[in-house]
Amino acid sequence: MDITSKASRLSGHIQVPGSKSHTIRALLLASLADGESHIHNPLPSADCRSTAAALPLLGSSVDFGKEGEGCWTVEGAGRKFHLPDDIVNVGNSGSLLYFLSPLAATLEGWSVFTGDESIRRRPVGHVVDALRQLGAQAYTARPSSSTCPLIIQGPLKKPYRLTTEGSVSSQYISGLMMAALRLDDKMEIELTDPKETPYLTMTQKWLEKVGAKVSISDDYKHISVIGTGIFSGFDAVVPSDWEAVAFPLVAALLTDSEITIDNVDFSGIQGDDAIVGILRTMGADIEENREKKTLTVRGGIKARKGKGRLSTEGCPDGQLHVNLSGLPDAICALAVAAAFCEGDTYIEDIAVCRRKETDRIEVLKKELGKLGADIETGADYMIVHGHSPLMPDGKPNPQFTLHGGTVESYADHRVAMSLSCLGLALKGGEQVLVKGAECCSVSFPRFYPVMSAIGANFEES
Repeated sequence: MDITSKASRLSGHIQVPGSKSHTIRALLLASLADGESHIHNPLPSADCRSTAAALPLLGSSVDFGKEGEGCWTVEGAGRKFHLPDDIVNVGNSGSLLYFLSPLAATLEGWSVFTGDESIRRRPVGHVVDALRQLGAQAYTARPSSSTCPLIIQGPLKKPYRLTTEGSVSSQYISGLMMAALRLDDKMEIELTDPKETPYLTMTQKWLEKVGAKVSISDDYKHISVIGTGIFSGFDAVVPSDWEAVAFPLVAALLTDSEITIDNVDFSGIQGDDAIVGILRTMGADIEENREKKTLTVRGGIKARKGKGRLSTEGCPDGQLHVNLSGLPDAICALAVAAAFCEGDTYIEDIAVCRRKETDRIEVLKKELGKLGADIETGADYMIVHGHSPLMPDGKPNPQFTLHGGTVESYADHRVAMSLSCLGLALKGGEQVLVKGAECCSVSFPRFYPVMSAIGANFEES
């Protein structure tokens, strides 16, 4: 499916789906539990359904309930949790791959993990090394490759201690923390260069919910987990997804729009909520109502200052420096906002973005470059030399050169959504054609109809 995106004005209320990160954690922990668990407001995305499809291989089951009820029931395997009955195909879900493979390593016998073409390009060498330190056997099926298929023979052996870099991904660290639930002694993890740390806190909160004792040092370099043995089923409500909030948020800021995003999670557990502060530094008009759990976003002529002009002029030396190590998935939405922001935005500490569904650093440079954006990149940074469509006096800015064109999604959901949102902010009959836009279903099912309901000018072809 291709999507054409044209100039739009957005208005009204929008609610984003539940968090993918929370949903997958809830499903896996429910599969370990003894008895029924009820997961409310789950994200019915492709990645979450891949997780649900894997659970029966381990002795658990999932009932999705009636459409529209928004509650999944998981019958946990408990003591009957067993080796996967078949090869585990994680689809496009890196989370499922990195979470479930350490859990499988707690079982005696062999497990095999693979996935789609994108997954088969993502590294698993760090998982292999970590599991070997814990006494398991782990291999990649192709000796010359560090990618899936991944083959594991458990169980893990005492002492449950390992040292790992931590900067490649936080996901397998979370997987190891979950695996500790099934062990008969404390697991201790030393991280030499921890990144994506809010996700480790998220995992800690989930483990504590089911009774585990988790300790994480202030610098995130030492983690210890004491498991619970078998625990009972639970009820949980999945909060809305801040990674999904970023797209209507940025779309409204770049257009003459006023929208309210409902059911926003202000718990602080999701690190991606930091995008609000980053955009406010650019001058964004974003109003929080924590009591009502809403964000009201005003852009362009709807902004309270009347122009909605984004700029780095108030930053030291006129440059905005943003460290995204804690919220790397925000890179796509933030790069688009920075392209409409007057001044230079330095997006830093983002090496992990090269190991997502795509090399997002290079993909964004290439595809935004097709639309006139001026972007420099390095191993772990991106510099966006942006220009606002408006001068400080409100007149058109002659240095603003963004235009329409045809761009590729590379089957990356966040790339597709960010490029589609960019097209909404172009004027003068310009439009953006996003190829392969159906990949949005990975994290935001029905993204285009939901956005169109508040005025987004999207056309499917």
